[in-house]
Amino acid sequence: MADKYKRILLKLSGEALLGEQGHGIDAKMLTHYADEIKQVQRQDVEVSVVIGGGNIFRGVRGATEGMDRVQGDYMGMLATMINSMALQDALERKGVHTRLMSAIRMEEIAEPFIRRRAVRHLEKGRVIIFGAGTGNPYFTTDTAASLRAIEIEADVILKGTRVDGIYDSDPEKNNDAKKFDIITGDEVLQRRLKVMDLTAFTLCRDNKTPIIVFDVNKPGNLQKVVNKDRSIGTTVVWDKK
Repeated sequence: MADKYKRILLKLSGEALLGEQGHGIDAKMLTHYADEIKQVQRQDVEVSVVIGGGNIFRGVRGATEGMDRVQGDYMGMLATMINSMALQDALERKGVHTRLMSAIRMEEIAEPFIRRRAVRHLEKGRVIIFGAGTGNPYFTTDTAASLRAIEIEADVILKGTRVDGIYDSDPEKNNDAKKFDIITGDEVLQRRLKVMDLTAFTLCRDNKTPIIVFDVNKPGNLQKVVNKDRSIGTTVVWDKK
């Protein structure tokens, strides 16, 4: 078998679960993501997932409409738990053993996040879903993904989007946008490309954690990225070649 990543963290946005709907969770998208994750998990790849909550609630938006920012962010964390529970159910129905770990204690539905326990779950072949962000306001789920990836010593962060990589401008608005196959972190910052928020990006840079941005909605793409197919997505590296 071709060389592949052994331990990954997959970052999904809450909006990814919308599908064709305007709000909530599309069952078809849940099934698609569960199928993609199962496909790579069966290759003995250790899989962890962080999913946002933007399809249900966005703390920043609530704050701009007069809501207290901290209150809004905690509501956003709870939204990530709803999405995480939905994804857990979709995976379990496909026979994939999972563990949901929360940064906020809620023992009835999830384990508290403990780094050593998380690593042990991965070693036993269980898919881990990390919910509730970092457990602190003012931090995005991108930052939570970077933090958890570093803590579990993931080989790579796979940022699943609806776009097939990083472009020099918005490909949905500019037909002449140029896609990068590989780009350095410094160039991402210089060009002010929106890959992750600055806190998340800095965490990855300081710990040399590679990031791959790819279209997760296309069947088979997750498996190709895990198998290091460089034709899929854009890889962010930290050392100039």
